[in-house]
Amino acid sequence: QVRLVESGGGTVQPGGSLRLSCEVSGLTFSGVAMGWFRQAPGKEREFVASISWTGGSTIYADSVKGRFTISRDNAMNAVYLQMNSLKSEDTAAYYCATSSSRRYGSKNLYDYDYWGQSTQVTVSS
Repeated sequence: QVRLVESGGGTVQPGGSLRLSCEVSGLTFSGVAMGWFRQAPGKEREFVASISWTGGSTIYADSVKGRFTISRDNAMNAVYLQMNSLKSEDTAAYYCATSSSRRYGSKNLYDYDYWGQSTQVTVSS
């Protein structure tokens, strides 16, 4: 059974930082790409960042480029999202996702087979 568990969300002031983690079990983590998506109330789920199976290739949404960094630790079966210079528009539920077969990331949420339950990020003064 594939399981993804996010953590690290919380409430932070604009300009602050958070680091999200996602621990994965039930598949060969080192062989698959990982992605982060987010969904704000009343909006569709949107792509944030993805990372290839080796960590050598990353993709970012334009809205987070230069502020967020995705990374992975294949020894720990975990993927991370370092979020800096947070803005109110970053407020959302953040999901990590993976595919059973993709080695390289994708911006398309339909390319991912497994999802976590999400962790809430709120940016507010």
